[in-house]
Amino acid sequence: MGNFFDHIVNRRFRQVYQTLEEMRLIKGKSDLAKKLDTYNHVINNILKGQRNITLDQILKLCHHYGVNANFLFGLDNQMFLNESVADGELPVGSLELLEPMNHGNIMLVPVRAQAGFVLEGIEGVKDELKRFHIPGLEGSNLMAFEIEGDSMLPTITNGDIVVCEEIEPGRPLRDNQVYVVVTDGVVAKRIQQIRDGQNKVVRLRLISDNKD
Repeated sequence: MGNFFDHIVNRRFRQVYQTLEEMRLIKGKSDLAKKLDTYNHVINNILKGQRNITLDQILKLCHHYGVNANFLFGLDNQMFLNESVADGELPVGSLELLEPMNHGNIMLVPVRAQAGFVLEGIEGVKDELKRFHIPGLEGSNLMAFEIEGDSMLPTITNGDIVVCEEIEPGRPLRDNQVYVVVTDGVVAKRIQQIRDGQNKVVRLRLISDNKD
């Protein structure tokens, strides 16, 4: 599992979490997890630097607690959009500021669009997809997939959004790393390359992290 402790968004998230606790706006990890529609252990893993906070969780954090999204991305030093949070209130941030824009370097493929993506490719669904940009995440052909299911717990949870780039044919793969694999569906799995007697990759074994 990677070390995400020093990622700017995760560092700022830890500051927000500590502030919300000090102001008694949350009672702990489980309280925040409910607001972000996730699990207690997911919040714990983010705080420990064992995983990244997702875009969906960022949007919910900003919505429920009035957190300044620019603060989370390191673009502003003001933590909250409304200073009344210091008085124990829970201001609701303007979601207009947080909506993914239709321009940017990342194309979001939600669950509802994945069947069309599998059948028709990106050209068949691109008109209904939104684009957005995350500061510091560069690349021209990035795609973000909404993940459905718990097969990759605790690394990836249901509803997480995974940002990735398309792998060109012939580009080497790395065993035991997580990839988004598009076959007759869209899944995020660890892979192991199965080779023949001539050391040629003939198929991939897809592995789940959740052993339950």
